[in-house]
Amino acid sequence: MTPTSPQTIIIKVGTSTLSGGSRRLSRPAILELVRQMVLLWREGHRIVFVSSGAIAAGREVLNYPNLPNHLPAKQMLAAIGQSHLMGIYSTMFGLYDVRIGQVLLTNDDFSHRTRYLNARNTLSTLLDYRIVPVVNENDTVAVQEIKFGDNDNLSAHIAALLDADLLILLTDKDGLYDRDPGLYPDARLIREVRTIDDNLWRLAGGTLKTHGMGTGGMITKLQAAQLATRSGTRTIIANGHTPDVLLRLLAGEPLGTTFFPATEHLESRKRWLLAERPQGILQIDPGAARVLSEGRASLLPVGIQTVRGDFERGDVVIVADTVGRPLAKGLSNYTSKELASLCGHRSRDIIQILGYTYGDEAIHRDNLVLIE
Repeated sequence: MTPTSPQTIIIKVGTSTLSGGSRRLSRPAILELVRQMVLLWREGHRIVFVSSGAIAAGREVLNYPNLPNHLPAKQMLAAIGQSHLMGIYSTMFGLYDVRIGQVLLTNDDFSHRTRYLNARNTLSTLLDYRIVPVVNENDTVAVQEIKFGDNDNLSAHIAALLDADLLILLTDKDGLYDRDPGLYPDARLIREVRTIDDNLWRLAGGTLKTHGMGTGGMITKLQAAQLATRSGTRTIIANGHTPDVLLRLLAGEPLGTTFFPATEHLESRKRWLLAERPQGILQIDPGAARVLSEGRASLLPVGIQTVRGDFERGDVVIVADTVGRPLAKGLSNYTSKELASLCGHRSRDIIQILGYTYGDEAIHRDNLVLIE
């Protein structure tokens, strides 16, 4: 395998891949995927594993009961299956002495600023400590209004959240074809996509649905690819049953369908932050202003002179110099009241002042863009 520089990689695996096409979770198939993820992890890559299969695992535990097809029954299966599935993953990753952590999310966690920041911080901290997050939708509590409905779109949101380099969507298909290969033997695999246009949507919507135990199809994978590439993340749809598929993809082998981002991460985040309406202003001293203007640096409480406005943690704020000239915009890691208490203080004093901490930074450099 050709060495590559460490990347943040989101790997989403569907139920059809985990089950090997049967109704029972395939331990050999799961172990093979875990083996590949561990090898990438050992190379220094930051791996986030987005796993379907909780409901299928619940059915397995209950010996495939005949249940009504409504949300409470599925939530019950998910509640039972989550712990069963995590037990399998814990054992299999444990064979390689790799630690995992479960993260359950809903769409609401990405639309609410504070929850968004909490999710980002939790996932980033797990990765910083070399722990593999295993993510799934929180089916046990989610109602229809806050559900993703599929883990394809969830994985794309995580890719955007973490500024991931690569999103891999493993399914039981080789990728996106120009027409249904089940009906047309001469169907051609689309290797590269630079623009997701109406023709691609027609292809995904009319053919290539995933059959079996999964809830997603090619249409949800195209939705995920569009979201991820708009955020600057390269996305690949590939067959999870292909031998060494993850290792071969990271080695540069052209498997599946690759969607190339239209913009870089920084540009995407910059556009979003600059378009958001600021909820307050942080006026900083000349030293902090100089550090910010010289490169990618976080804003620390010690550099803040005054706090104006009433804002919550996760709100967008303006960072201004001593004469009020806007220098940057970013997501505040603390509320206005908290920052007012922290002005001019060292980061090591945060816990003593507040009794808790959300980190050393008032605004982390990943959530800060300079105003040109």
